[in-house]
Amino acid sequence: MGVTSGHPCLEYLAQIDQVLIHQKMEVVEALFSFETKNKYVIKNSLGQKIYTAKEKSDCCTRNCCGSLRYFDMKLMDNMDREVIHLVRPFKCVSCWFPCCLQELEVQSPPGTTIGYVKQTWHPCLPKFSVQNVERETVLRIVGPCFACNCCGDINFEVKPPDESRSIGRISKQWSGLLKEVLTDADNFGVQFPMDLDVKVKASLIGACFLIDFMFFERGKSHQQRDGVWQ
Repeated sequence: MGVTSGHPCLEYLAQIDQVLIHQKMEVVEALFSFETKNKYVIKNSLGQKIYTAKEKSDCCTRNCCGSLRYFDMKLMDNMDREVIHLVRPFKCVSCWFPCCLQELEVQSPPGTTIGYVKQTWHPCLPKFSVQNVERETVLRIVGPCFACNCCGDINFEVKPPDESRSIGRISKQWSGLLKEVLTDADNFGVQFPMDLDVKVKASLIGACFLIDFMFFERGKSHQQRDGVWQ
């Protein structure tokens, strides 16, 4: 899992073993339940901003398709350069059937695919495969069987392909009662080995956004977010 050199867009990721992702709270969304474009700030463990991310989608799609919507996501560095581009196609979804499984393409620089995050069907657990550009599985992500989003973090474990141990984690962090009830603005932590290939680190960051939309983004029913009750 050595660090890949010669990838200037992602060179900063070689220096860190975790990122914090904070979704910005939108007043219009909180007051009127009108779905706006998701915006995020990505920080290092010291709380320093390293990237910003903004969803690109149309108003009709956001408010009609909800958490199922397709999107493009641009991750910009502090010099306003796009370093990572995420593409999620629209697919009908069900965690209980092996059809139309969710997928995310990770590009860096934009237009150059470096990996994929693909939902893996399982009758009980939310699972994902992190794949390289050749579609080979390099990591797996395994979520909890049932997660109650009430006063506690929800952890998705990052594991090698054989799922023998945990080597990292994507955590949906408890944001406080008022924020959890009124908005779907979420906070996440992504942990990974320091020596992990930077392209795989970028794919894990992309996986966090896919997990956010699938399990924590409000759908038409604000009582359930695609499998995780609040």
